[in-house]
Amino acid sequence: MKQWYEQLYEDFDTYGQEPYTQNTEKEVDFIIDVLGDDCGLSIVDVGCGNGRHTLELARRGFDVTGIDLSTSMLTQAKNAAQTESLALHLMHMDARKMNFEQPFDAAIMLCEGGFSLMETDEMDEDILNSVFRALKPNGTLIMTAPNAMFMFSQKSNRNFNVLTFREEFKLEKAIPGGRTKMLHCNQRYYTCPELRKMLIEAGFASVEFFACGRSNYMRGKEPTTSHFEFGAIAKK
Repeated sequence: MKQWYEQLYEDFDTYGQEPYTQNTEKEVDFIIDVLGDDCGLSIVDVGCGNGRHTLELARRGFDVTGIDLSTSMLTQAKNAAQTESLALHLMHMDARKMNFEQPFDAAIMLCEGGFSLMETDEMDEDILNSVFRALKPNGTLIMTAPNAMFMFSQKSNRNFNVLTFREEFKLEKAIPGGRTKMLHCNQRYYTCPELRKMLIEAGFASVEFFACGRSNYMRGKEPTTSHFEFGAIAKK
């Protein structure tokens, strides 16, 4: 049986209308601010979904590859790329087992691009190890993760387990034919020290954290309990 996150992104034609997908241009502005505007850079978008970041980076001239576990979401990305005649690479691939002929200058893994949705913490570690292997020496990873300290501040949230840092919740999903099905979801939240340890153990040499606001990423601003997500910039 497919995992909840695999089922969620099947036939998710309205993904682009979700509130958390509305700041793509600002998020790509942030990526370019971190990496620089050298269009010769190669970038892999891990868990690219419908390709919103992949497509925007391609519009700005970057050599970008998007990978995702969902063939349905990749189809959306491919259709959008064809409509705009954009040159990019889209691949059906598991983030835990990425394998490329050539390494990349940078990787992005935004809006929980696979990371934190896995069934076990070890699988999240597999993703970070996989991303590390996919990068060139001195390569950069820009990622986001759900903020455990935000959840600790939400005293009424009984779905959050303070021992495992996991939230269990149900999500009703529309499926073809006008029907719905209930998904039983499980998401992992992280603290900055915990994620730093994981990134260093994966092999990264340095880690810088930043706050994620509702409409933008804020480099130089530390995450607080008011931020649902926080971001990390890790250098190989």
